[in-house]
Amino acid sequence: MRPVDIIIKKRDRGELTREEINFFIKGLTDGSIPDYQAASWLMAVLLNGMTARETTDLTLAMANSGEVLDMSHVVKIAVDKHSTGGVGDKTSLVVLPIVAAAGLPVAKMSGRGLGFSGGTLDKLESIPGYRVNLSTEEFETQLKNIGVVLCGQSKDLAPADGKLYALRDVSGTVQSIPLIASSVMSKKIAGGSQAVVLDVKVGDGAFMKTLAEARELATLMTQIGELAGRKVTCLLSGMDQPLGCAVGNALEVIEAIDTLHDGGPADFREHCLHVAAHMLVLGEIVSALEAGRTLAEQTLADGSAFAKFRQLVSAQGGDVSFVDSPLKLPRAPFVEVVAAPRSGFLSQVQAQAVGEASVDLGAGRAKKGDALDFGVGFVIHHKVGDSIKQGQPLFTVYASDELKRDEAVQAVLAAHVIGDAPVSPLPLFYE
Repeated sequence: MRPVDIIIKKRDRGELTREEINFFIKGLTDGSIPDYQAASWLMAVLLNGMTARETTDLTLAMANSGEVLDMSHVVKIAVDKHSTGGVGDKTSLVVLPIVAAAGLPVAKMSGRGLGFSGGTLDKLESIPGYRVNLSTEEFETQLKNIGVVLCGQSKDLAPADGKLYALRDVSGTVQSIPLIASSVMSKKIAGGSQAVVLDVKVGDGAFMKTLAEARELATLMTQIGELAGRKVTCLLSGMDQPLGCAVGNALEVIEAIDTLHDGGPADFREHCLHVAAHMLVLGEIVSALEAGRTLAEQTLADGSAFAKFRQLVSAQGGDVSFVDSPLKLPRAPFVEVVAAPRSGFLSQVQAQAVGEASVDLGAGRAKKGDALDFGVGFVIHHKVGDSIKQGQPLFTVYASDELKRDEAVQAVLAAHVIGDAPVSPLPLFYE
């Protein structure tokens, strides 16, 4: 069997056998198949798709490319959550502490930014000292001791996905339903959680642009999870505008900390509470969403969710003084508040354009291995449907130099569309 024959077969719209998929993933993992062949295969998959059977086989091959954890000997039930990515989506930084503070262990392996979509690990690394790489023993011990882990994939867990994930970001192959589904679910299966809440984003700032695409991805991931013996709930949430206000690594951490102090933007807070309620139901802490919502709100009000976040950061080596005083976090030196050019009603804040502008500032990667600038990004001050007055602050740019700042101002200004007619607010969740 030769890698090039497998690439050609998929290029020509053939259906790969389980043996061919296992061979390719094994070669990718052991290094016998180089990046350039893997990238070529990824493009063939993006263009020609995969059957449900192929995608399931790919998921299991990726999960079994390394160690598959069993958390049942560590905790009674561990619940995970995963978002398919968006702009301003710092949900894990708030939801995990809420859920853990409510008594439900949560073990999550996160990823880095993909394309215009920010990555949870990148945000966490803006906190000095925070370790995203944990050994299996550290992962299990921390889950048992404090009930929450938020780290990256160890080299032992789904290593094939780690390699493909980095390649997808820089090879133009992010927006593929089989590749997204297999990447997400291979990590969930390898990570050992018994139940998973999936948050599939849909809209301009998501990889799934339509509800039909989002439903297809949600259905596929749910089927894979059930075949692997996991309990799965999938939510479809809107991403036609940034979630919350902050876009950019340290800026998003600051917003998450504000939310954990029972503040934060209304849409972001509501999103976190809704996801947390579903996790608490799936993890059998409560029997109904209303009770889950009440319990989640209580952890914010009494400070236990913020205390759990501090505990998480400390356990993974982060300097908690930056959590206690978030203004110590990286902050870009060139800041500009941009005023609304006209009065009217905000009809669009094009999330993808904002996400791409944040990458251009240095908050994301243009190519594999790029260093990030943790202090750059945007604060978007208004939501679709808001009444806008000419001259009032529309958004704020944080940049590392004046040229990038000026380019970002123009890009994000163009992403804001102000019209004369009233506009309804956008939904947070579709189904």
